[in-house]
Amino acid sequence: MLDLNNKVALVMGCGAVAKGWGNGRATAVLLARQGAKVYGTDISLDQANETQDVITQEGGECYVASCDVTKSDQVAAKVEDCIKRYGRIDILINNVGLSQPGGPVDMTEEVWDAQLQVNLKGAFLAMKYVIPYMSKQGGGSIVNVASVAGLRYVGKPQVGYAAAKAGLMHLGHTTAVIHAAEGIRVNTVVPGLMHTPLIEGLAAKYAKGDTQGFIEHRNNQVPMKHMGSGWDTAYAVLFLAADESRYITGTEIVVDGGLIAATR
Repeated sequence: MLDLNNKVALVMGCGAVAKGWGNGRATAVLLARQGAKVYGTDISLDQANETQDVITQEGGECYVASCDVTKSDQVAAKVEDCIKRYGRIDILINNVGLSQPGGPVDMTEEVWDAQLQVNLKGAFLAMKYVIPYMSKQGGGSIVNVASVAGLRYVGKPQVGYAAAKAGLMHLGHTTAVIHAAEGIRVNTVVPGLMHTPLIEGLAAKYAKGDTQGFIEHRNNQVPMKHMGSGWDTAYAVLFLAADESRYITGTEIVVDGGLIAATR
């Protein structure tokens, strides 16, 4: 099951902000373990290279490149390069994200714009350039990675990030319907409170650098009493990328340990 042999996966955001297993790195490695050829991009080439090293050391096939997903020419160039190298794109993963604190009064216009550019426009651009190839080859699977912040207020004032992730989910809904007849599926994985390499940066932004207190608070918010990991996100992505989910499109899988269910 969940066999990705002979498939090519373009993973936008395949690195991590620090050592460890973020959503992007875990996803890229897992797709490779299932047999996919992985073309990974990241704003940091060093972080992308670390992901590539893991995949190649395990015997998988991976090429990586740096890419700013807010730049149309860069995204288009990476899509073209993936096609030149591998001949097709069966799977597109949009995993890039940026969270900055603030509400509409105290958030600057520049920070607001950056949130929408990274979290929403980046996925739009990737789909814009990948979908024509998927249509020509007879289909494909697109998986966007959003956040429960796009569904509920989860305790952090991050209005730009929340609005962008909510928009990402509806971008998935509408794109899925538009391209369903072409065999192109579009779904979204919605992680909850995850313990990834981002945690220290989030603690600095939202808990005055009290990382341990921030971790304990987030664990206690979750009905399961612990945060998830990048691997929890990756396994949900894998299911939606694989043929076993062939009749699933235009929807979400929430990966949150029951957090959203507890706040309805």
